[in-house]
Amino acid sequence: MLNPAIAKSVIDHALFLGADFAELFVEHHHSGNVELLSGEVDKVNSGIDFGIGIRLFFGHKVLYGYTNSKDEEKLKQVTSLLCAKDKRDQIANAGAINLTPGNERHPVQRHLSKDPSIEEKIAFLKKVDASARAESEKISQAISVVGQREQHIEVFNSTGLHIQDTRNYVRVVSSVVAADGTEQSSGFEGPGALKGWEFHTEIDPVALGQRTAKQALIKLGAVPCPSGEMPVVIGNGFGGVIFHEACGHLLETTSVAKGASVFHDKMGEMIANPVVNAVDEGLSPNAWGSINIDDEGMETQNTQLIKDGKLTGFLVDHMGSLKTGYARTGSGRRQNYKFAPTSRMRNTYIEAGNSELDEMIGSIERGIYTAKMGGGSVQPGTGEFNFAAQESYLIEDGKITKPLKSATLISTGPKVLKEISMVGKDLKLAAGMCGSISGAVPTTVGQPAIKVDNILVGGGK
Repeated sequence: MLNPAIAKSVIDHALFLGADFAELFVEHHHSGNVELLSGEVDKVNSGIDFGIGIRLFFGHKVLYGYTNSKDEEKLKQVTSLLCAKDKRDQIANAGAINLTPGNERHPVQRHLSKDPSIEEKIAFLKKVDASARAESEKISQAISVVGQREQHIEVFNSTGLHIQDTRNYVRVVSSVVAADGTEQSSGFEGPGALKGWEFHTEIDPVALGQRTAKQALIKLGAVPCPSGEMPVVIGNGFGGVIFHEACGHLLETTSVAKGASVFHDKMGEMIANPVVNAVDEGLSPNAWGSINIDDEGMETQNTQLIKDGKLTGFLVDHMGSLKTGYARTGSGRRQNYKFAPTSRMRNTYIEAGNSELDEMIGSIERGIYTAKMGGGSVQPGTGEFNFAAQESYLIEDGKITKPLKSATLISTGPKVLKEISMVGKDLKLAAGMCGSISGAVPTTVGQPAIKVDNILVGGGK
């Protein structure tokens, strides 16, 4: 996308002005979305964006700017403006730029740029919508969406790196609201993959609509949730959002390097129950959070975060490595060329254990089973969180009995890790978007079902 000779000239210019390290991130981004609202096409839109991000290191100081121009003089002008306050005699020399062949681990068949498939997407979404609304006359609103993106990136840096990659993302969303008088409840499903439109053949649109509608309907006739500290079984899949938010972010060098994480000095120590093993990786074939290379041009890998309860790894980007001394893990990510990369998660999950879900439920005299988690909030630095359950049930005498209207789980990442006593065999992953200082990026959360021996549950009507 960018002439290598121009890239080399701009990098040389940055080093001449005293930068220790210079990087160009080139991006061409094509997006397309189709949305239905209660059976009718509401939005069909697409867009194309192009830009180049320029990142410079002066010691541990990061300077960043971007432009939509490929012009050499414009790129040098942005570079000069970035260096204006830190300019010094040259101390580094750039390596010769050579294109490194990419390793494509995630094959795609139906690219957005070659196959928009708008009519086919509308027909698919109509099936999702119809099946959701057919579940009950109490379904007051149904929204269904297909979003598809095609992102081409190219990275040059002063070590001589030149590498390219293409990421294809597709996500199907079904969102439903059910109403009974003044009472309302909602359901949500949003499967996604690092694939093209062929992904829809893996999804039954009728089952997707039904599943979303049932989530909303079951809460209309539910009983209030009890409050207090009690054992909770958290279901597989999106239940992993708690580990992602309350623990995963605390293992990124974005917070570790500043000492803003409670885990920053705990490497090699027991931070969880020995039954807990957790990883962050970009290797799972075509998973939503997978990548071939990160946004700094490093090949992705598997990073063991917790092994048998012991902290064994952090998520490390280039600057995080310079600040902490830990080796890079291929975790430098950004939303697009407008953001400098930082350490971010990819596919982050608690690995499968040896317990059965029925065994966990049967071990509880009175507690909660949260089949599906919803959204929540986390306090940066401490991992203090509260998360709402999208779908939850009361456990009495070792059996699931009544659906609950609402349940909120309240604890901290460090505490909840030590309260996990059983880990299931039923590992499942779920797609989500993660926001941080380098923007919003596709990430996968996941886990098998887990039993938390004691956690504060906030109930309500």
